[in-house]
Amino acid sequence: MAGSTEIGPPREPVIVVHSLAQATAALKAAEGAGRSIVIASPPGAGSYVGPGWFGSMVDAARQAVPDAGFSALLDCADDVGAALAAIRSEIEGVVFTGRADVARRLADIAQQHGVRFLTARPAPTLDVGDDFFASPEIIERRCADLLT
Repeated sequence: MAGSTEIGPPREPVIVVHSLAQATAALKAAEGAGRSIVIASPPGAGSYVGPGWFGSMVDAARQAVPDAGFSALLDCADDVGAALAAIRSEIEGVVFTGRADVARRLADIAQQHGVRFLTARPAPTLDVGDDFFASPEIIERRCADLLT
């Protein structure tokens, strides 16, 4: 739910993607299966890819597969600066696993920006990182197998 701190993990399958090709393949599989998914960054990616790259990747994937149902989460681990930058960039969803007092302040800011805010990383259903150099068709097939 946008604008609030999430209590539990997402109900949809969480697929960790490491590139635009992987995100697009996951969305094609989700669309084909008629399922909604969560595409998530790798742990701590907010610190090394940043919200600009992640937001652009999500936008490009959404344009490539406009009918796919999905939400997106950028994992910032315990990096306050990365989480704040992601919130201010209005990344759809942010994961922050740092101190509780800081998380409360960030959650307030996230709510003001309409950003979904999680204080625990959801367990991935699938991480396609081991298939980084695999073709998009292989990634799509792995995701489709998971979703059907």
